Amino acid sequence: MPPAAPTTPARRTVVAFLAAAAVLGAAAVPAAAAPQGPAAGHAAHGQGDHGHGGHGEPARLGHQKATAIAVVKGVFERGNTAVVDRFVRSDYIQHNPTAADGSAGLKALATSIHQQFPDARYNVKRAISEGDLVLLHSNVVLVPGTKGASVIDIFRFRGGKIAEHWDVIQNVPDTTASGNDMFSTLSSPRVSQPLDHRLTQANQALVTKAFDELMVHKDLTALDRYWDPGYLQHNPQMQSGVPAAKAGLGGYFASVPQLTVTPKRIIAEGDLVAVHSHYVNYPGDRGAAILELFRVRNGKIVEHWDIIQSVPETSANGNGMF
Repeated sequence: MPPAAPTTPARRTVVAFLAAAAVLGAAAVPAAAAPQGPAAGHAAHGQGDHGHGGHGEPARLGHQKATAIAVVKGVFERGNTAVVDRFVRSDYIQHNPTAADGSAGLKALATSIHQQFPDARYNVKRAISEGDLVLLHSNVVLVPGTKGASVIDIFRFRGGKIAEHWDVIQNVPDTTASGNDMFSTLSSPRVSQPLDHRLTQANQALVTKAFDELMVHKDLTALDRYWDPGYLQHNPQMQSGVPAAKAGLGGYFASVPQLTVTPKRIIAEGDLVAVHSHYVNYPGDRGAAILELFRVRNGKIVEHWDIIQSVPETSANGNGMF
């Protein structure tokens, strides 16, 4: 929601490498991210060309999550390229600006990363799936003892295999304005997996409308209608709560009066809704790719995570970040 963080030399170095690494997804996922118990029987219904829910849909969505995790775990932590042949299409489309298209490029990258960073870990904090899409929110730590980066990956499936990938990457700072880290779940109940699957469509509709009114049309009063007054903020530059959001976003909107925010895809499962958008501060600006994740409880947005990455001038694949 706020403007992109400044790009320092150190951030450019880490982001450049992690941008390549992030095509691999998550190397380890908490048990909570997998479908569990009766709640798994109420998976999100897809929309538009993402398909529609029906008999067997929860199992299919769970299979997509498991497949994505199996691929990225084998590739990233062990350098196992055989999983790419099994689960990734040869014509894999890449939107990470530092990586090439195709499964061959992914396998070469996997080998290189594992050789350079044998102790790297891709620690998944939450995972959601809707239609043909899987989203993973992770803390990527290449070198043990460092804070690493916050990464959100989106994978699109076709014919049961991974066909396309987008990501957004941001370094984890030493401190945050709110005191909240970039990954934890603080709203009750404090669990990382999506809950209340029967409300997926309602929550998606609420966030879609709230985001449109607040960010696309810049109506700060939307915060009073759709956000819980004490909502919890994980953006490292912003305080928690609606008053802080009004102050921060009000200042941002005033400083960039020509701002345009274009949502590209919205993914929901249960009480978690993600919005992948292109923020452009002024005409001619390449802008930033921003992935925001909202948690909805009792009809209000109660928690927010996001990752911000500037769109680079050039791309290794020519597909753009969106």
